[in-house]
Amino acid sequence: MVVETELTDDEVDRIFRALADSTRRDIVRRTLTAESSVSELAAAYDMSFAAVQKHVAVLEGAGLVTKHPHGRERMVRGNPEAITRAQALLDAYEQIWRARIGRLDALLAETEE
Repeated sequence: MVVETELTDDEVDRIFRALADSTRRDIVRRTLTAESSVSELAAAYDMSFAAVQKHVAVLEGAGLVTKHPHGRERMVRGNPEAITRAQALLDAYEQIWRARIGRLDALLAETEE
């Protein structure tokens, strides 16, 4: 069965690769709650500023965050629409598996009779 989604295969790959890293998931969580500068984000982690910039770039490439200039700072904001689209994809997969489990349950009930 094919899962219909607004996302291309490449977009899905980028999103889930980006979310595979705990630091990036935390950056998404923080930036969905409140817009933050890259400097503010970097201060929250035990890694270099450049490493945080790379994490933000991966998230931006996946569409999970947007970055825009604000004076000398680069502000990062989470993109809830991308999260919603990824959730819709996961929901579609869940529906497939629930239907399969339902059919298996029905088959097992028939064999018990």
